[in-house]
Amino acid sequence: MTTVRELLEGKGYEVASIEPDKSVYEAMHLMAAKNIGALLVLHQGKLVGIFTERDYSRKAYSLDRLAKDIQVKELMTAQVAYVSPDYSTEDCMALVTKTRARHLPVLEDGKVMGIISIGDLVKDAISGREFIIHQLERYIYGTRGPE
Repeated sequence: MTTVRELLEGKGYEVASIEPDKSVYEAMHLMAAKNIGALLVLHQGKLVGIFTERDYSRKAYSLDRLAKDIQVKELMTAQVAYVSPDYSTEDCMALVTKTRARHLPVLEDGKVMGIISIGDLVKDAISGREFIIHQLERYIYGTRGPE
């Protein structure tokens, strides 16, 4: 069973973030430049929310203002589902299914140490199953593999 810590060791600990008083335009520009779908919103190093493409697409139109005139804190999701590094990837899959979140910040002792996405979790699940299949094939066919 893979833990979030192991997943982060493989993918890295880089976290893209933005401050809550920055413009939505800046946030969207940063996400486009990094080819990502979410930014953690940090105020003085503390997690205060998450801003996603989904937040923009579902909320910005109702404000009827330009993205340069909207602050991230106006559209961000403040109630953020998060996990600790000791969570299993299976527990994370259950959490993203329950909360319909696509990104989970990883916090240890209140400090952000990474972020995982539903894509990371699916990739891990597929990798684990491929390993099991390979081991079963080796068992069935011996060490030579299928002929």
